[in-house]
Amino acid sequence: MNKEVWMREADELFPQVVAWRRHFHQHAELSFQEFATTDYIEAQLKELEDVEISRPTKTGLVARIRGGRPGRTIAIRADIDALPITECNELAFRSETPGVMHACGHDGHTAMLLGAAVLASRHREELCGELVCIFQHAEELPPGGAIELYEAGVMKGVDELYGCHLSSNYPTGKFGVRSGALTAATDRFDIAIRGKGGHSSMPELCVDPVVCGAQAITALQNIVSRNLRALEPAVVSVCQVSAGDAYNIIPQEMIITGSVRTFSEKVRMEIPRLMDRITAGICASAGAEYSLSYELGYASVVNDEALTASVEEALAGWFGPACIQHIEPVMPGEDFSALQKDCPACFVEIGTRNEAKGTDRPHHNPAYMMDEDGLRYGVGLLAAIVAYRMGGQ
Repeated sequence: MNKEVWMREADELFPQVVAWRRHFHQHAELSFQEFATTDYIEAQLKELEDVEISRPTKTGLVARIRGGRPGRTIAIRADIDALPITECNELAFRSETPGVMHACGHDGHTAMLLGAAVLASRHREELCGELVCIFQHAEELPPGGAIELYEAGVMKGVDELYGCHLSSNYPTGKFGVRSGALTAATDRFDIAIRGKGGHSSMPELCVDPVVCGAQAITALQNIVSRNLRALEPAVVSVCQVSAGDAYNIIPQEMIITGSVRTFSEKVRMEIPRLMDRITAGICASAGAEYSLSYELGYASVVNDEALTASVEEALAGWFGPACIQHIEPVMPGEDFSALQKDCPACFVEIGTRNEAKGTDRPHHNPAYMMDEDGLRYGVGLLAAIVAYRMGGQ
C-alpha cells in the first residue's frame, strides 16, 4: 500500500468533504429525526463501487466495504444528529431548520467518514479485511442511537472500533489522544421532596419542601468533597429546580434534577447510594418524604492501550509526531461506549480551535463555528487508520 498516494488522495478530497459538511450543517436534523440526512448519506455512498448499504434502524446507516484479501474487520463510527439550538452565525450555509443547529461537529464527522469510505472503495483491492462505516443517529439524546445499532447486531464480527470528535478544546492540527478512560459516564437524577403546603404566614403548620430542597442541594456537594477519594474525579451538578406557583404559598413539592459525571464504575454505583442517604436524613429531620430516581446514561469511553498506540503510530507516520497531544480525561459523555462492549476501541479528539477564525467557541453554543481545516486532519486520521490497520501491516 502506497501511503503517499493515500495522503495525496485524502488531500484532494478535502473540498468535497467541506461541501458535504456544509450540506449537513444547512440541513440539520434532531436526534431520531435524521431521515433526510440518512437519505443523503445513502445517495453519496451509492455513487461508490462495491459498497453494501443497510439501514438497521430508522435513521441509522451502515456501509460495508470488503477488501481484496482476508483480514480483520474494523468499524469507524460517525454521529449524524444536530442539537435543539437556534444558530446565530451569519453563514452562507447557516442551518435552514428552525431551532436546530449542528453545534457539536457531527456534520463534520459525517463528512469525514464519507471521505474515508471514498478512499476505501477506491483502494478496496489493496485492503485486507472489511471496513464497516457506521453513520449513527441520535448521539445527543439518551438512550442514544448507539445502543439501538448494537442491539440490531451491527457490531457482530467487528474486531476493532474507532471513533473521533472534532473539538474546539484543542488547536487545529492537533490530535487529543489518551489510553484508558477518555470520557465520563453521564447519569441523571431526579429528587422529589414532598412536604405539607400552606400559607406563607404560618410556616409552623407546614412542612416546607423548599427548605428541605435547599439543604439537600447544598449537602449533595459533600458527595464529591467529603465522601469520595480526592483522586477520584466526579461532578454532581444540580441543574433544574421546580417548586411552587405563587409567591405567598408554601408548595407541596419540590423537584430537583441534575447530572452526575464519573469515570470509575465503582464511584458511579456509589453516588446514588450516598445521594439517597443524604436526602433521607434531611427529609427525616423535617418530617418530609422524598423519592429518588437515578437514571444511568452513557458509560465512559475507554480506549484500548494497544489500539491507541497503533493510532499514534499511524498519526505520526501521516502528520508527524508533533501532531499528537496527550490529554487528560474529558467530562462530556459519548454513547460511542455502547458500541465497544465486545471489541477493543479507540476514540480520538481532533482540534478545530483557531482564535483568528473565531472557531474557539464551546460546543452546544449558538455561535459555535468549526475551523474547516480540521476536516483535513479528520479525513487524514480515518484514512490513516484504514491504511495502517487494513493495509497488510
